[in-house]
Amino acid sequence: MIALGTPEDRAGAAAEYVLGTLSAEDRAAVESASANDRTLQAEIYAWQDRLLPLTSIVPPAEPSSALWSRIDALVDAMPRAPATAVRPALPARTAASGGGWWQRLGLWQGLSGLAVAASVLLGVLLLLRVNAPEPAPARYVALLQSPDAQRTGYVVEVVANRSVRLVPVGGPEVVPAGRALQFWTKPQSASGPTSLGLVRAGETVVLPVSRLPAVEAQTLFEITLEPETGSPIGRPTGPILYVGRTVAL
Repeated sequence: MIALGTPEDRAGAAAEYVLGTLSAEDRAAVESASANDRTLQAEIYAWQDRLLPLTSIVPPAEPSSALWSRIDALVDAMPRAPATAVRPALPARTAASGGGWWQRLGLWQGLSGLAVAASVLLGVLLLLRVNAPEPAPARYVALLQSPDAQRTGYVVEVVANRSVRLVPVGGPEVVPAGRALQFWTKPQSASGPTSLGLVRAGETVVLPVSRLPAVEAQTLFEITLEPETGSPIGRPTGPILYVGRTVAL
């Protein structure tokens, strides 16, 4: 059984997998391991990238009839596969073709090796990529601080395709009677702020990310002090209590 325990083992196994030189048992072992091993997947992709360009630099060539005779002789001299081995079916020889052109072409392509192995492997790697875990969604975080930057009141976490979380990190905000805290956002590309609603002091707020005009770095978030029912004009009217911009994680 092929070894996959060390980085060197995985690199060697990936190279042989791409070249198509592994036994059926070892090939199955590499395919099984790569399903959950991202390092092994990366090695396979790297070898694919190294070898696939060779298919474009090998010019087509018409082999001589003498070469076909040597290939036939080599094939006839090869040891027969065990009865349990599965051999690919080949078109039958015909008397008119003197050995079967398509059969001989398959042998020629098999002996050319590297270019054909790389192109066939592309299909296998595409299947691996389909089954590979999806990359983690983009994440952004912002620290909302008082305008004088003397204290941090909230942390905003944005996970693309998921949610926006507003988490209080300081003591509960004292909100005067008849007033309320309102949560706002403004991406750099936006012409004005968007209200994300009223929030209660000391409580975590979770909103769908679809409430945001955009998901990107340097998006502004702020908490302002507004009338009890919120800003009546669709933009902040009261003082800014906490403000900050997102950075990508």
